[in-house]
Amino acid sequence: MGILPPKIGVALVGYGYWGPNLARNLVESGDLRLTTLCDSAERRRAAFARKHPGIDVASDFDHVLLNPKVEAVVIATPPSTHYALVRRALEAGKHVLVEKPLARTESQARELVELARRLELTLMPGHTFLYSPSVNKVRDLIRDGTLGEPYFVTSSRMNLGNYQPDGVVCDLAPHDLSILLHWLEEPVVQVAATACSVFQSDVPETAFISLRFASGAAANVQISWLSPRKVRQMVVVGSKRMIQYEDTSADASVRVYDRGLEFDQPENFGEYRLTYRTGDMVAPRIEAAEPLALEMRDFARAIRTGEEPLSNARLGLEIVRAMDAASLSLRLNGAPVDVGVSKVGTGAGRPMRNGRRNGNGHSNGGDHQREGVGVIVPGRLGDLP
Repeated sequence: MGILPPKIGVALVGYGYWGPNLARNLVESGDLRLTTLCDSAERRRAAFARKHPGIDVASDFDHVLLNPKVEAVVIATPPSTHYALVRRALEAGKHVLVEKPLARTESQARELVELARRLELTLMPGHTFLYSPSVNKVRDLIRDGTLGEPYFVTSSRMNLGNYQPDGVVCDLAPHDLSILLHWLEEPVVQVAATACSVFQSDVPETAFISLRFASGAAANVQISWLSPRKVRQMVVVGSKRMIQYEDTSADASVRVYDRGLEFDQPENFGEYRLTYRTGDMVAPRIEAAEPLALEMRDFARAIRTGEEPLSNARLGLEIVRAMDAASLSLRLNGAPVDVGVSKVGTGAGRPMRNGRRNGNGHSNGGDHQREGVGVIVPGRLGDLP
């Protein structure tokens, strides 16, 4: 039996809502070793120490950066702090996994991606749903042609709480964006968003986001903190079948429906015919696995091999770009915003789909290298406060 490589020393920065889950997975990891918890709040440090005695606890981020035993950091702090913390960690020579979103603005995210590339360090945004067996089953069904050509996706992600000052778009939209980019494997080219603010005028609790992808496929995303029950459901409609993904389902999280409408091209004017197709519903078997544990394993693999993780920095940048466009659309009262494609690349480490039909029924040729963010009404991202 060969000698196992030593575990990678990791510091966890932040022990709030998601921190305990990260700490548990780091402690249980066969590839990573949790050496330090860093949090500014004494009560959270005390809570961690009671649960994980013997692990170093600190309140100062410099303590983490100066510790030679810490090779990587996992950052689970509010989004407004991500840019500064990630940049300092990279400059200190640490690999970084940062919870979503990668940064608050496209310029910040782009700078971090370029910095990690220049320093040859792993920078990984924590888009955990990419490691969900159910999400990947849907991706496989799209890839192998079971769905046919994807037409559109509807998504509902709602619950009661967890109110955060950054707003519901920053909190929940990265989940849907990461899944959609993972499934469709092509960039977002247009975003329109509206929102509702009930308690604070500048903090939306509910938002409706319409997305257009390079092929012409569309998605409509509803996110909200004001719902009587937890809803995590997405429906993908294709030319052959329809797929329902429901994260909260205990038994059949993925269901494939052989249902739809079929359109017969007329031989003569006025002879349009639509026929309904109603076939079986199949619930494929999904292997059980904890997405967060798979994410940690991928982080360790990326550090050891230098290869891109599935949830990579380029994907994180594309998600921030789409969120920037959504924020601009909100400030423009829902006007559609055109989104360019980053030169650093898109997707979850795979090439984009090429030659698919666009919204006008024509082949797009697969070249999506437009740059910048523009709007259909006068104005650009940099022109607004």
